[in-house]
Amino acid sequence: MDIIMKTLRYREGNSVKPGIVDKEGKIRDASSIVDDWDNTTVTVEKLHSIQSADLSSLPVVDNNVSIAPCVCKQSIGKFICIGLNYSDHAEETGMEVPPEPIMFMKATSAVTGPNDNVIIPKNSFKSDWEVELGVIIGKEAKYISEDQSQDHIAGYCVVNDLSERAFQIERSGQWVKGKSCDTFGPIGPYLVTKDEVVDPQNLKMWLDVNEKRMQDGTTSTMVYGVNFLVSYLSQFMSLQPGDIISTGTPPGVGMGMKPQVFLKPGDVMRLGIEGLGEQKQMTVAA
Repeated sequence: MDIIMKTLRYREGNSVKPGIVDKEGKIRDASSIVDDWDNTTVTVEKLHSIQSADLSSLPVVDNNVSIAPCVCKQSIGKFICIGLNYSDHAEETGMEVPPEPIMFMKATSAVTGPNDNVIIPKNSFKSDWEVELGVIIGKEAKYISEDQSQDHIAGYCVVNDLSERAFQIERSGQWVKGKSCDTFGPIGPYLVTKDEVVDPQNLKMWLDVNEKRMQDGTTSTMVYGVNFLVSYLSQFMSLQPGDIISTGTPPGVGMGMKPQVFLKPGDVMRLGIEGLGEQKQMTVAA
């Protein structure tokens, strides 16, 4: 049976509650069904079991609530990112498409809500944006084949893979320190279950800074597709429910512009992916 559902997490006072979006677009309080959307409940098995729930019996929530990360931050084991995975993005950076996926980690402490402020780190002059398709794992994957990948995916989400380019490229070592600054991992607003996304390799995606369109791309130019990436990564490490794979960005990042353009306090980013919702963040100084 297909799983067709949009889940989210929202803030109520000092707590975060699980929600489900009904067919009319209303947010429903799902706390009578699950305690939270975390690595124990964003599983393929659990999502299957609750799909038949009568959403009309769940309390309606104000659509203007503050949205939290779509998966509980403390339960995300791995936040894996893929670099230079769009042919047109590799071209704008002057780098070659790699013969195998470039994998790096983003610290899970970077995770934040889709509309929360983004903090420009101290000593940062090259903070940059990247709209990306996030894949959320829903079943342990270990040494799986490409045609098995969909069985291990819970769903998809919007990710802004924020990057401090000087920290990333000019400060020696691995990319992780330019990718892991606090608030550099907004996810959500929704976890959109995999069967609601007809073709993850044909989704329009975009990002604006201060109402100017910077990125306007599609997942169709991805070099290594979703199913390949899940299989590929599972050859090196097990993937667990709640893990996130951020699959790369299309062209239009600040680093690729001539002259280069980077974020400054007070800038506003809006970004989205077809069918997965939108994010909006204001940048503030640390």
